[in-house]
Amino acid sequence: MQALENLVVLDLTRVVAGPYGGSILGDLGATVIKIEIPGRGDDARGYGPYRNGESTYYANLNRNKMGITLNLKDERGKKLFLELVKKADILLENYRPGVMDRLGLGYDVLKKVNDQLIYAAVSGFGSYGPYAQRPGYDIISQAMGGLMSVTGSKGSEPTRSGNAMGDMLGGMNMVIGVLAALYAREKLGHGQRVDVSLVDSVVASLENAYQRYFESDEIPVRMGNAYASIAPYDSYQAKDGFVIIACGNQKLYEKLCREVLDMEWMITDERFLNVPLRVENNEIQKKYIESWTRQYTVDEVVDIVLSHGIPAGPIYDVAQITEDEHIADAREMFIEIEHPVIGKMKVNGNPVKLMDTMPRINRPAPTLGQHNQEIYGEWLDVPEEELEQLQKDHVI
Repeated sequence: MQALENLVVLDLTRVVAGPYGGSILGDLGATVIKIEIPGRGDDARGYGPYRNGESTYYANLNRNKMGITLNLKDERGKKLFLELVKKADILLENYRPGVMDRLGLGYDVLKKVNDQLIYAAVSGFGSYGPYAQRPGYDIISQAMGGLMSVTGSKGSEPTRSGNAMGDMLGGMNMVIGVLAALYAREKLGHGQRVDVSLVDSVVASLENAYQRYFESDEIPVRMGNAYASIAPYDSYQAKDGFVIIACGNQKLYEKLCREVLDMEWMITDERFLNVPLRVENNEIQKKYIESWTRQYTVDEVVDIVLSHGIPAGPIYDVAQITEDEHIADAREMFIEIEHPVIGKMKVNGNPVKLMDTMPRINRPAPTLGQHNQEIYGEWLDVPEEELEQLQKDHVI
């Protein structure tokens, strides 16, 4: 069995944050029904890369879902939607706040149809507050959530994270909210609304940056790969690239100086006596450490440092990650599936390993409207002739 078997999810989301959250629920065993606009579908279907005319971008974020089309502006479409809501446990949406209400399908309406429904919405700024009606994309969340202000080399311009970090955090937080609401439903006897903001998600992820500001009134600045709370904890130049060495406590630091670098004098040097001093003088100390790392290749540095029980690792590119025996193979972070149009393709694995109810990728992302017949015909008992008319009228 899987952890979320027998739960039905209606997924109205588009692009990244919501679809990612929906795919996690699907990986955990829920039946996820992706609902898209007839003839157009999710905006992400237009994002590359493509194979055989299908977007692998979309296919990765929407695996483990069934797919139907539905026009929620049409009264017949609304009626079909409400029939689906009666059978659902969870609804996911990432419209701008108020859109579902204007359609007559907001939470206050849907909970009267199904009081067990958990209604989860993720948006740029959340459903309330002065900015609630602002449009939001990942880059906005990284900018206004503070991530760009602390990302980049020292003295450089604010830098976006190399992935859609705000969207991914928003998707994960939405799932956390859904799972908490499912547990609460057992005690309360009814569902509830889950409200997640991309900006909130990024703000929360900056952890100690705010504590440093509250304590010192100094605004955190970009520090490259260094860490404002620990040192040595940085990237270091080797013969053929860069390597990470991370000494998270005094014991590890002393082992590094004494057993690896053969620079025991750094343990008692007044510039490096404790963590705050090492952070303050990190650039000075980094030169001493690199005088040793530059003598070796990345692999040699990693092997030597690890052999002394000190955390170290290479800085991988994407190709190296996909070939790593631990990440790609043992931890199954890339899963090969068969898509009906794309063919064989690899999608990202699920990072959560439930050892008795392991996440699985049971089905590829749907083509547009692929499961209309199954969902409307078999789940809702809509006659074949009516389905044909609904399709002609672009209701489905």
